[in-house]
Amino acid sequence: MSKRILQIIPTLDRAGAEKQLCLLVGGLPRDEFEVHVCALTRGGPLEADLTAAGVPATIIGKRWKFDPGSFSRLKQYVARLRPDLVHTWMFAANTYGYAAARACGVQNVVIAQRCVDPWKSRWQLALDRAISRRCSAVVVNSRGVYDFYVRHGAPAARVRLIPNGAALPGESDIDRRQLLAELELPENSRLIGLVGRLWPQKRVPDAIWAVDLLKVIRDDAHLLIVGDGPQREQLRRFRDLVHIRDRVHFLGARDDVPRLMPHFDVLWSTSGYEGQSNVVLEAMAAGVPVVATDIPGTRDLVVAGETGFLVPVGHRAGFAKYTERLLNDAELSARVAASSQNRVLSEFSVEKMIERYVELYRGILCGGNRLRPG
Repeated sequence: MSKRILQIIPTLDRAGAEKQLCLLVGGLPRDEFEVHVCALTRGGPLEADLTAAGVPATIIGKRWKFDPGSFSRLKQYVARLRPDLVHTWMFAANTYGYAAARACGVQNVVIAQRCVDPWKSRWQLALDRAISRRCSAVVVNSRGVYDFYVRHGAPAARVRLIPNGAALPGESDIDRRQLLAELELPENSRLIGLVGRLWPQKRVPDAIWAVDLLKVIRDDAHLLIVGDGPQREQLRRFRDLVHIRDRVHFLGARDDVPRLMPHFDVLWSTSGYEGQSNVVLEAMAAGVPVVATDIPGTRDLVVAGETGFLVPVGHRAGFAKYTERLLNDAELSARVAASSQNRVLSEFSVEKMIERYVELYRGILCGGNRLRPG
């Protein structure tokens, strides 16, 4: 008889943790697991992916940080579903989901921590610590996240490291010439991609400055910024003050990143901190050389000098330097691209990620680790 697994996550936006959840639930063996997904706050574009995979999705509609009504609805939903295991993703879902599962007598709860979270307050870290000591397991996606949460009190014996997974992409439905025409860029343009939410963690001004440095030595480098967020207008004004509007292009939030990615000559990740960047992993899978900040999580993915290049946080000249090398040396770029794809296939495939979760679920459901009292 299959075991019923409930996945709880804040939203179904097209973001890192949400993508990993969809890859996971779409690949879990159906003869062994019956999977349901619950979005705590709102739905999003990934609802369509779940529907295509035949996975039921429920939206609770949480509106405030402390929302007793949404907790009551979540608890009623869990009581009706009667899952064998609840797997929650990120802070809001971890706290609400753990409490609802416990109130409904669910014995097996897995929580997921997906990022190094310096923004968390003392009370939030205390709540994380308390839940991590009572749940069945804490899943993290990188060594950096493991170190962060163990340092803040999560018991190391309960923390499981399961890296993100990525699949090799199919062919883009557009060729490079068509893409350049669509973006109204010259045919000789070299494309640098930066994909992510526009907020302080991503340090997008560093990328704009780095393009300004590149502009001094070459006239064909263009930065494509894909994403939206609270800093959008501020970043546009900054770009214009730097007088680099002709080289920095804001494409907004898009659902067709896989269509664009194969045409990037280089992908940049200028983040100050991450858990484990899906975008970096997807670029590697697509055979796009990566230049990224040398931070935990990204360091797990990029082997410096082999599958990409790492530079210190804020080192704009480093981004310009390594990008210039890659753009000038086709042989180096091809070697890095091939090594990146091989690393994804050997260490970070979707299949390997799913296998690790299946092993974790089986161990817990067979009685290996249930909720602790208290």
